Amino acid sequence: MSDQISAHRPTLEAVAERAGVSRATVSRVVNGGSGVREALVEKVRRAVDELGYVPNQAARSLVTRRTGAVAVIVAEPETKVFANPFFAQQLLGISRELTAHDTQLVLLLVEGAADYDRIGRYLAGAHVDAALLFSLHAEDPLPAITRRVGLPTVFGGRPGWPGSEGDRSLLYVDSDNRGGAREAVRHLLSLGRRHIATITGPLDQTASVDRLDGYHDILMDADPRLVVEGDYTEAGGARAMAELLERVPEVDAVFVASDVMAGGALRVLREAGRRVPEDVAVVGFDDIASVAELTDPPLTTVRQEIEEMGRLMVRLLLRDLERRTKGENAGRPSSSVVTPTRLIRRATA
Repeated sequence: MSDQISAHRPTLEAVAERAGVSRATVSRVVNGGSGVREALVEKVRRAVDELGYVPNQAARSLVTRRTGAVAVIVAEPETKVFANPFFAQQLLGISRELTAHDTQLVLLLVEGAADYDRIGRYLAGAHVDAALLFSLHAEDPLPAITRRVGLPTVFGGRPGWPGSEGDRSLLYVDSDNRGGAREAVRHLLSLGRRHIATITGPLDQTASVDRLDGYHDILMDADPRLVVEGDYTEAGGARAMAELLERVPEVDAVFVASDVMAGGALRVLREAGRRVPEDVAVVGFDDIASVAELTDPPLTTVRQEIEEMGRLMVRLLLRDLERRTKGENAGRPSSSVVTPTRLIRRATA
């Protein structure tokens, strides 16, 4: 069957004959080369459309040394990725931006330690042009793998390993996690709350650390009992809220480091007979509409532009890849991006 399809597929030579130009001219136009007059470019494009010509990707890769694919690697198991709407929004932004640039998305997830060898072999096989990495945990081997392979990489979130802070060659897209946390806690203080707790994300991730630092920026002398670590899941938020109520029954406000965890916290408060916001005010982080607008009551939260951050990761990566293709000295080096956050007031605080 594949031989029959190949036999009827228009060839480069057929496009050249239809356009009345050489095969080399068609090749340059199809592969994005320069030095072809605009009139000839139009002839080739018209012939391509008329014949329905589709470039052979394998042959094209030999010419351009590009696969037209980007690996998106999430350092989380599939159960967490597909259950958490944060990942859905970020992947949506990434997918839409890659599609707009005619580039394929290859999704790789990390279920366990054995997957790092598999991912390393795949990346070393030159199947993709570059990689986007996010949801990294401390001492994650993925950055070392992409560095060893020599793969252009952009990180979702500020890298946190030793020496990363001063390494200007590292490219990442993040939100102002610390500033957003400060705004959330200031808001709770403005409501007259005096026993303000926080449920953090996993503290082996920089976003979680930054949000906890923002909390401490405002409450420098906070009782350590008011800080409980969560895991960015609804069940984790519920467990942390139950622990807070047991530790500090007088808690009257809580800043939760994600909307999903805040949903679990609200459930526990309701089951404990605590009114929100009368008894306990709650502020989340993310502003995921499918969570924040549907909680009972609707969730006050810190908004970060999750889908846009995914788009920015792709733009930064493709810009850096293009610069590398043209030569290290072609154009200005790219720089990392930190997007602003803002408080969205609803009914919980």
